[in-house]
Amino acid sequence: MKRKMKVDRNVNKDVELCRTTNHYASRKTAEALMESSIPFTSCWKRIPFFKREEYHGASEVCIISINRNEYSRARRSLTALDVRHRQRLLLNVI
Repeated sequence: MKRKMKVDRNVNKDVELCRTTNHYASRKTAEALMESSIPFTSCWKRIPFFKREEYHGASEVCIISINRNEYSRARRSLTALDVRHRQRLLLNVI
């Protein structure tokens, strides 16, 4: 009799780690995640004209997402970032 493999409930469950409007801060964040071997996705989204006041006039925002299981490792790797880059990130708390 074959046993069914049990699939983790967090498979394909990506959560937003952070967002930023600064290109340099997003690049440094991606480098920190790659050094820690944490898989992530990043995408740039356009901000509508009337919502740009919330983002201090920026026209696009970078959203970095990771798997839910890697969240604590990713937050630890972001503490290694320089303070001025970390201040430009809007971190999401799970």
